[in-house]
Amino acid sequence: MPTRPLTTRYEDDLRLFPDGWHKLGLALGAAVVLGFPFLASPSWLTVGNQALVAVVGAVGLMILTGFAGQISLGQAAFLAIGGFSTAVLGERWQLPFWLCLPAAGAVATVIGIATGLFALRLRGLYLAIVTLGLIYLVQHTLEAYPALSGTGGQKFTAMYVTFGDTPEGMRDFYEKMAYGPLILDPDQKLYFIFAAIAVAAAWTARNLVRSNAGRAMMAVRDHDLAAATLGVSPTRAKLIAFGASSFYAGVAGGMFALEQRTITVAYFDLTVSIGYVAMIVLGGIGSVWGAVAGAIAFAFLGKLMQMIAPSLPYVASLPTQVQTALLFSILVIAALVVEPLGLFGVWLRIKRYFAAWPFRY
Repeated sequence: MPTRPLTTRYEDDLRLFPDGWHKLGLALGAAVVLGFPFLASPSWLTVGNQALVAVVGAVGLMILTGFAGQISLGQAAFLAIGGFSTAVLGERWQLPFWLCLPAAGAVATVIGIATGLFALRLRGLYLAIVTLGLIYLVQHTLEAYPALSGTGGQKFTAMYVTFGDTPEGMRDFYEKMAYGPLILDPDQKLYFIFAAIAVAAAWTARNLVRSNAGRAMMAVRDHDLAAATLGVSPTRAKLIAFGASSFYAGVAGGMFALEQRTITVAYFDLTVSIGYVAMIVLGGIGSVWGAVAGAIAFAFLGKLMQMIAPSLPYVASLPTQVQTALLFSILVIAALVVEPLGLFGVWLRIKRYFAAWPFRY
């Protein structure tokens, strides 16, 4: 059964929040987002910042995999490109963060479109292998050419760029901000900036999906030959998906660099890409809401797993990273067995229940 009232006008169909329940949910969500940095402890606030970074990256991967149907394991490569671009632009060129982030996204977009050109004739696991190779290509490039990663000519296995001395262009970013009696700590200020970026990312992705380009992506995902017969260009749709996804990933990588202040090449490995795939699967493939929910759940559940794991028998004897990965894997598998559509499927069940209440059909 439908989960929303039937529409008879295009204006109603295009509304992001078509009824009062959607607007109520928006208001409650806004209250939680705005109140979280003032109620959370410093450690949980850090998790919140990391969750917002993950939201932007997961939305980008959802565009490519969930809407265009292109399986990608190279999200970590675009995150690395965005992170090191932000670091170099901020530390060397003294650019402010609001210029570094879009510039990092633009650099990642160029690489993403170039990758898409090579992947146009591939699909499924073959495409996944190509994007997987991109991770090692980016890592090798950053290690072989230290000038690209801002390491001052030194070559390390795990290179780093640090904002420890806070460049002039980034100084305002890490200072306290006061609005009358309200004083925001650097982490709180970071949270609100990241929240604005995450909301903008989700909103633009939602509008992209509802546009002609987004519908073309979904047509190519469902059946590219049939889409081409109807006049849709699979090449154009895939390149737009690669470019948009890479831009989001580049911005997310820049946000990660700003949040961590110190980034290493070794961090951007296959594990990060698998984590982003897990986010969109957990949230629900084919939905911007699923990408957002999956990223937030991934970040906060990971923190909870770290707190619970030491008290569990057998699990406590494993290394810390293995403990978290094991518990989270079991949780994701159990959730998908119960609801294959992930958190988005759970939300649909709740909506359908209340839409039919008090009846059970």
